[in-house]
Amino acid sequence: MIDQTYLDQLQAKLTELEGRMSQPEVSSDPKKMQECMREYAHHKKMAECAGKVLTLAEAKAESVAILSDSGADGELKEMAEMELAEIEESLPQAEHEMMVALIPADPTDSRNVIMEIRAGTGGDEAGIFCSDLYRMYTRYFDLKGWKHKVLDVSPSDGGYKEVSFSVEGENVYKALKHESGTHRVQRVPQTETQGRVHTSAATVAVLAEVEAVDIEIRTEDLRIDTYRAQGAGGQHVNTTDSAIRITHVPTGTVVQCQDERSQHKNKAAAMKMLRARIYDTQQRENAAVQASERKSMVGSGDRSEKIRTYNYPQNRLTDHRIGLTLYKLDRVMEGALDEILTALYEHDVEMRIKAQMDG
Repeated sequence: MIDQTYLDQLQAKLTELEGRMSQPEVSSDPKKMQECMREYAHHKKMAECAGKVLTLAEAKAESVAILSDSGADGELKEMAEMELAEIEESLPQAEHEMMVALIPADPTDSRNVIMEIRAGTGGDEAGIFCSDLYRMYTRYFDLKGWKHKVLDVSPSDGGYKEVSFSVEGENVYKALKHESGTHRVQRVPQTETQGRVHTSAATVAVLAEVEAVDIEIRTEDLRIDTYRAQGAGGQHVNTTDSAIRITHVPTGTVVQCQDERSQHKNKAAAMKMLRARIYDTQQRENAAVQASERKSMVGSGDRSEKIRTYNYPQNRLTDHRIGLTLYKLDRVMEGALDEILTALYEHDVEMRIKAQMDG
């Protein structure tokens, strides 16, 4: 129930958080300060939305009271009727914004990410599609002003077997987290002489970057190998063993990085990838629901496990999770991803509101 008491409680919480942030033990600890600031922003948003709903609800009650007053002036009643119509138009949106504000912010949303794209079913065409997806995403990152950097790449004929890269920017994970899954392409390959449409697939994984303090990885659990970095066609990127492969023995997780000429930089990047992978696995193992979701999201690269289809002959993109179809695939492949990413985010919010109301 949103009333003045509820609003007062929110204001009191904001005052308490302001006091906490001014304490030396909090202000001198970046992690504690960040947590306090996140909680403060969440409660401030709730207070703003609650204030808006309360103001509209009180104005509605006043208008209703005037309209039900038999002794009220006719002109006053006309004004009250107009105001009531405006309020009834605005109130549902304000209440929806309040419901959205009640959902706690996901602290992971603000993190940078490591993305991995792997060719699935479809041979060389899947490898070409893998490189097309990489190009699509990097075009989008450039439009957003986000930094991106290749960490590791395994070339194939005309494309990639797989490519791993980091992305840095504002709320990167929030924007990209729904991209994890199997992406399917339908088109006529350049090598197809009969003009037949082929279906290929690639898998995308989006991993939130984590700090060393978020996850403990013991040095004795690691096997570190060095090798000579190679580029497309087998030519040497350099003549020293600067590429790094790290195996986390307890989990069997293997990561590698060969982008930098410096062995030290490659090791740091590989450790970043390893932490993200292990943290992601742990988070999903913590809940059976999340574990099954991961299975449906990432999959094996098989054609049948799809979250999105890119149909070139029809210039059509379809996201099967939310039933969204756009007939502008050409623009999407040039980085115009905002419409679909926004739709996925809004769908996720609606599902979380529904779960909150059902719960």
